[in-house]
Amino acid sequence: MTASAALACPRILTRKDGLDLSRVIAGMWRLGEWKMSVGQRIALIEECIAMGVTSFDHADIYGDYGVEGLFGEALRARPALRGQMEIISKCGIKLVSPGRPAHTIQHYDTSLAHIVASCEASLRQLGTDYLDLLLIHRPDPLMDFDEVAEALTRLQAAGKVRHVGVSNFTRHQFEALNRRVPLATNQVEFSPLHTAPMFDTTFDGLQDLGIAPMIWSPLGGGRLFTAPDDGSVTLRATIQEVADRIGQSFASVVFAWIMALPSRPMPLTGSGKIASVAAAVAATTFTLGRSDWFAILRAARGHEVA
Repeated sequence: MTASAALACPRILTRKDGLDLSRVIAGMWRLGEWKMSVGQRIALIEECIAMGVTSFDHADIYGDYGVEGLFGEALRARPALRGQMEIISKCGIKLVSPGRPAHTIQHYDTSLAHIVASCEASLRQLGTDYLDLLLIHRPDPLMDFDEVAEALTRLQAAGKVRHVGVSNFTRHQFEALNRRVPLATNQVEFSPLHTAPMFDTTFDGLQDLGIAPMIWSPLGGGRLFTAPDDGSVTLRATIQEVADRIGQSFASVVFAWIMALPSRPMPLTGSGKIASVAAAVAATTFTLGRSDWFAILRAARGHEVA
């Protein structure tokens, strides 16, 4: 048995009456960059599932509209995998792409017609009858809350989507839409390099509602390992000191720091290496002491708490 297979990722309800997901979510954004054969994609999915990471995050636009098709190709080759996982996808952004010649400018579109059409396209690409969770990818200045709620409710009523949510919404935007249709989550950027949701009431509002956020870019898009500025160097040294002292990996300490928040964040991984997924799962097995947690926060912000 490998070290990763010995791990068991816990599960979480995103809200009391909501969706059951793995606490760590496998992010598929870069799947096209990993240059994997169908067999290698199947192996990655199976290894994630073996350690309890059963939730897979997508968006229609990922990989220039190609990632869902790559994942769907793996599912068509191994159909039994669909019943062992939860598939998350997003819609609401239109990219300029050779595959979308009608798109002349990158923009948002949260109209009912686009949400429904995007969802149906994702289902075709993924080769599945339903999404476990559909998110609105970005808030749209032209977004009509009632129209978005109607689109999401229609998709649920048709059985094409089981749960709905949003991504990158402010607290007010989230609560406005949540009053119209129950939302399962808000997927936002958060890491020691981007702590805004902890201080702009995003996490406070979700905790108050009992709704767990998803976290994208928990390792700062890799910048936590490489950023050369003095602040990042100090932050990196602080995290490494904690990791060495408690006998955990650098990445695991970062994931544990994020998951310590009482809003119950669900971080996404972003790597095709199973060892990287295992590092995130390992973070569910220990808890940072308050002094270590605040030492990382102090290094992240560059000053003591007041």
